[in-house]
Amino acid sequence: MTDPDQKQRMQQLEDKIEAAKQAQAPAPRADEHYSQAQLAWRMVIELVAGLGIGFGIGYGLDVLFGTLPIFMVLFTMLGLAAGVKTMLRSAQEIQEKKLADEAEKRDEGARNGG
Repeated sequence: MTDPDQKQRMQQLEDKIEAAKQAQAPAPRADEHYSQAQLAWRMVIELVAGLGIGFGIGYGLDVLFGTLPIFMVLFTMLGLAAGVKTMLRSAQEIQEKKLADEAEKRDEGARNGG
């Protein structure tokens, strides 16, 4: 019952099943890794959002109190500072993640006999 021909056919069947499983495996999602352009747009949007919010608050206070340029300029500068601070925090987060990925790859290479 277990002649060599049957064993060979069984091995071929197992290889085909494994190949089919590999073909059916889900591919890594494309949005898991950000491109440099996406990161740059994120930082630009953070800066512009800070400026816009600061301008809006300043303009609203100026209209409310009747002192048009004072609060608008002040809060626009505060919005700029908040936007720059958020950009720097994002850049630091991205750099830490990149360094962690590089360290993980280095450690994995060392474990695999590199």
